[in-house]
Amino acid sequence: MPAISTTIRQTTLCGALFVFAVNPLSAFAAECAQEKAVYVDMDNAYELRFEPMGSESSVSNRFKLAVRNTAVVAEGVVMRTDDQLRADGRIMFECPEGDVTGADLRACTVWQGMVYASDLKGHIRALPAEGESAADRLFLPALGPSIKKSSLWGKGKATVAPWDVLSLKGCNQ
Repeated sequence: MPAISTTIRQTTLCGALFVFAVNPLSAFAAECAQEKAVYVDMDNAYELRFEPMGSESSVSNRFKLAVRNTAVVAEGVVMRTDDQLRADGRIMFECPEGDVTGADLRACTVWQGMVYASDLKGHIRALPAEGESAADRLFLPALGPSIKKSSLWGKGKATVAPWDVLSLKGCNQ
């Protein structure tokens, strides 16, 4: 009986090591707070980097979306719905400062929609708030097509449309 018990323990240990080797981000996500999480798209053309808010506001998360291999960086915010179950996101590029009109905001908005979080098994939930463990993946529906139709697109700017799913790449310190 002890030989079987040892074999089972070794098999379980090997299985656990295999899962961690194939899926190391899942364990990493639990150690990274959402406000420090860094995500990339499948082609590594975009990097989405969350930042701490640092103050009370209606905005629950803040991030920057960088177009890799360019100097282009767009600003992003996430606001919770009243029921706290949904996260409404917005990405803006080169918005005017000071008093702005609704038309000004629409012109500089690159993407707007719900931001969904996912684990590695595909279970969808709301984007974690600051202080919570980072999501393994983010889903921003229609991000790529929205970028192609925005002021972020063109020569010297974005020329590759990202996928709508971004995966956890790392954690800011």
